[in-house]
Amino acid sequence: MYAIVGAAGKVGYSTSVKLREAGVPVRAILRDAAKASRLNAIGCEIAIADVQDPAALGRAIAGADTVQIILPTPPQAEDIVGEMRRSIESLAGALEVARPDRVLAISDYGAHIREDIGMPGAFRLFEVRLRRLEVPRIFLRSAEHMEGWGALVPAAAATGVLPSLHHPVEKAFPTVSAPDVGLIAASLLLRPDGEAGEEIIHAEGPRRYSAADVADALSQLLGRTVTAQALPRAQWRESLGRAVSASTVELLVKLYDAHNKGGLIDVEPGGKVRYGATALIDALRRFVPPR
Repeated sequence: MYAIVGAAGKVGYSTSVKLREAGVPVRAILRDAAKASRLNAIGCEIAIADVQDPAALGRAIAGADTVQIILPTPPQAEDIVGEMRRSIESLAGALEVARPDRVLAISDYGAHIREDIGMPGAFRLFEVRLRRLEVPRIFLRSAEHMEGWGALVPAAAATGVLPSLHHPVEKAFPTVSAPDVGLIAASLLLRPDGEAGEEIIHAEGPRRYSAADVADALSQLLGRTVTAQALPRAQWRESLGRAVSASTVELLVKLYDAHNKGGLIDVEPGGKVRYGATALIDALRRFVPPR
């Protein structure tokens, strides 16, 4: 039995589909029963548990040989790191009780960095806590998701300008389509000869892209010229604060400072990399109405 925590999300659903295609049993663990229908449709067993309810989560995981977990990042939380810490402890507590044979945890590029670089630091805490479990584990560190640009598509379509926190806009960075992370996870879980201790894998797309590449892809999809423009750092907090909480803003400012410094939000030296197949333009296509 493969238990997938967060199976309704882009990553978890993609993993679930691939595992079911391989003919293995999947228990989809969801917080919201209303999201169960498409997982039921592919033959998943359904379990309902909130990620911050370790008792319910432990019951949902119980009996599974392999568990895939993902750490929620609640962007509106007043104290996002505090919320993530509570989720980490709940996930770890549930795993300690259920004692599966193997765990795959979706982590983040930069989680190996010791200095405070924002969001990857929370995933570093995640990895450190899970290392206390006596269970074979895979940390699948995901690059920035291509789909994150989707929220900016309407403004880019209206103005022809794509604001970017990546500076300079021509600088390529690792990025991946979220469903590809799920497919890579499934391929790791289905290996007949997985490693017994700890394995760290990085997931990114078929090549690295820049903000200028995002603008070029949107130009093709929208049928109008879109230009990437570096958003001045002095405007970051105000701009981000329109969409997320103040605590999340602080994590994101540190994250993009690290991105722009270079060499931090990247593959750990000597680390293994798996590459997704989805090109940037195809990941963005669903955010653009057909012409």
